[in-house]
Amino acid sequence: MPLSRRALLSTAGAAAALALAPSTAAARPRTAAPIRQLPLRGAVNVRDLGGYPTYDGGRVRYGLVHRGDHLGKLTDADLTALGGLGLARVIDFRISAEVAHDGADRLPAGVAAVSRPITDRGLFERLMAAIGSRDPVRQEEMLGGGRAAAFMTEVYRGFVTDAANREAFGRTLRELAAPGAGPVLYHCTSGKDRTGWTSWLLLRLAGVPERFATGDYLASNTFRAAHDARVREGLRQGGLMRDPELIVPLQEVRREYLDAALAEVRAGYGGLHRYATAGLGLAPRTLAGLRERLVG
Repeated sequence: MPLSRRALLSTAGAAAALALAPSTAAARPRTAAPIRQLPLRGAVNVRDLGGYPTYDGGRVRYGLVHRGDHLGKLTDADLTALGGLGLARVIDFRISAEVAHDGADRLPAGVAAVSRPITDRGLFERLMAAIGSRDPVRQEEMLGGGRAAAFMTEVYRGFVTDAANREAFGRTLRELAAPGAGPVLYHCTSGKDRTGWTSWLLLRLAGVPERFATGDYLASNTFRAAHDARVREGLRQGGLMRDPELIVPLQEVRREYLDAALAEVRAGYGGLHRYATAGLGLAPRTLAGLRERLVG
């Protein structure tokens, strides 16, 4: 069946949006609406991706796509709040070791749980090994001197270069573009890296200017700051780490991490649109469907 006129325009709009430089007049849409965080006791980084403006004057619709950190520690009250989102599915990007450590997701009745592990290139095991050693010298050797941040850039490069990762990201985006898919929440452990890359891609492919997509990515630092500080203090008080500041590069998102992934996009595909089509396997109809479904 041929694409409808609206779908053709959506496809063309997505391609044009990705080609526009932020300095052009078309790249100055309205400001973004405040981020809608779902206040929960057992998770700190669950939020709606709606409210962002697009190049063509639309906005990402609220209530369709949510991003989050792991849901294994939700309280009963949290489950009630989460149930209010009307979710059809929750997609879990965690690997098995993370699920074993933090617990399987607690979900409202009727919500389908989808396990879709995306490799962290050994990040979780590295962190657990460093903390578990209780050895300040080993911890410095593993994480100090810029090594933690350098490891994070490798994780982000792997989002683009690893074929299994591309398949998982591509499948998720195709599902989000499907008509009648229902509201979806996807998450990893902290809701910032695998989830952050998925969200950045989704917003950009929907026609959201880069500065807004990047702002959403960096917002994890704000939502996670108090929790992560408590984690570091707990490690200090528990005698597990003499210098818990060593793990800050692993707890944070940074523009340099995102830039590492984007450098691989440019090196391997020349740009984001070709990465989406050739790397993630997203057909023009899927890109059009993504915009039609998410942008109003």
